[in-house]
Amino acid sequence: MLLKIADVAEAVVTTAVDVTNFVTASNASLEAFKTANLLKGLSVSAIIIGARGTGKRSLARYILPHAPVIDAKNFDELLDALVKNSTLIVHKIDDIPNLKRFEETLSRTKTRIIATGEYRFSPEQLENIFSIRLVIPPLRERPEDTQLLAALFAKEAQEVLGTLSPIALDFSPDVSDNSLSLRRQVYLQSLLGSIEEEDIMTIMEGFLVQKLGGNNDYRRFLPLFEVPLIKAGMKRFKSQLQLADKLGLNRNTLRKKIADHAAYHLEMKE
Repeated sequence: MLLKIADVAEAVVTTAVDVTNFVTASNASLEAFKTANLLKGLSVSAIIIGARGTGKRSLARYILPHAPVIDAKNFDELLDALVKNSTLIVHKIDDIPNLKRFEETLSRTKTRIIATGEYRFSPEQLENIFSIRLVIPPLRERPEDTQLLAALFAKEAQEVLGTLSPIALDFSPDVSDNSLSLRRQVYLQSLLGSIEEEDIMTIMEGFLVQKLGGNNDYRRFLPLFEVPLIKAGMKRFKSQLQLADKLGLNRNTLRKKIADHAAYHLEMKE
């Protein structure tokens, strides 16, 4: 799926996005948001399940906007918060070291909990604590949300980085780590849109200063220069003959370089 800025411009204006940045462009996220709205008016505890970067914490904050947020691994702090608060957001409940003790304390305090987690605990382990289990799918199953988030991140990056030109979202989105990888990708695209050759050399110099020190560093780091050059040429010129001509290389030399860098999946038509 390629992101196209024209396709999402209207969505940015018309799609509901609350202050927590939980977007509701897809059917899955819209259903999750509807459940969250119901939970705002109820007094039951609930758990929001999903991979990291899917919007769990944002949705929990929407449900309980004024509740303290406690990381589950800080167990003593968590138990103390249960005693002192009537509502609480428990972040990353998968990291809790003693679920049984947590449940026992909660049964005494009657604190209302909205928790976030992934998939460490089974529904049976959590059924005595949470009345509602809300699952948020990964972004790869929510292309509408991906497009909207990319547009929002592009606007954010433009403001943070001070770039004047809008970011062209004509790339395949990286949702391997959901919104975390997508935001990183959009920021990198924003930087690339305004970067100069001197900037690239400065970045490379800083990287190499940290990494140099081996006995064969020239050959070790040569792919950093040759692989991107060949890959870019593949995309632009489509054939080895044209690319060799543009690079000023003998065709056999180019073939050898492609073979040398086979680990980076360099393939090109003759």
